[in-house]
Amino acid sequence: MTRLWIIGAGGFGAEVLGTLRSTWRPGGDGAVELAFAVDDPDADSFLGVPVHPLGDVAAGDSFVIAIGAGAVRRRLHQTLTARGALPFELTAPTAVIGHQVFTGEGLLLSDFTMLTGDLRVGAQFQCNIYSYVAHNCVIGDYVTFAPRVCCNGNVHIDDDAYIGTGAVLRQGTAEKPLRIGKGATVGMGAVVTKDVPEGAVVVGNPARPLERPSGS
Repeated sequence: MTRLWIIGAGGFGAEVLGTLRSTWRPGGDGAVELAFAVDDPDADSFLGVPVHPLGDVAAGDSFVIAIGAGAVRRRLHQTLTARGALPFELTAPTAVIGHQVFTGEGLLLSDFTMLTGDLRVGAQFQCNIYSYVAHNCVIGDYVTFAPRVCCNGNVHIDDDAYIGTGAVLRQGTAEKPLRIGKGATVGMGAVVTKDVPEGAVVVGNPARPLERPSGS
């Protein structure tokens, strides 16, 4: 029997389960089972669905990763695909994908999200509820949008970046896109009007680098 795995049995895993149940149905022969997989299970089931060790994911199975951290998704994606498992694209029934949208494997679009058109997103992009990506954007691999992210046109986001709930990314231009660097974090509610360097953490309106306590 092959399985469709939800990797991660936390709060986001519960949301992904709800989306899956509204969009996916097993074959009539019952040959595909839905299950959770985690590194070290502490229960046999979660929300009525079996929970297994991550090592049970096998070649030919499919998986969707319900974990927000891009670096963790990268590790899991590489581990599971090397094992022969297949990334599963999950698009909620209320999500909208426009014209000329190019997506990488493992795309996850939650309810009420939108990829408007003429844009590109990389592998394992997570777009949480009520977020959108507008025209002429280029989104890297393992990028995470929390809920209600407003990513306006001509924004380039590098791999592993995390964009927090309610963040607004100012529209760039074709000649000078707004850029969010690799591994950067944009805090909840931040309004980004300038480029964000690689690895930086920015917060506030307008967004500025997070001030760390002296001696840290």
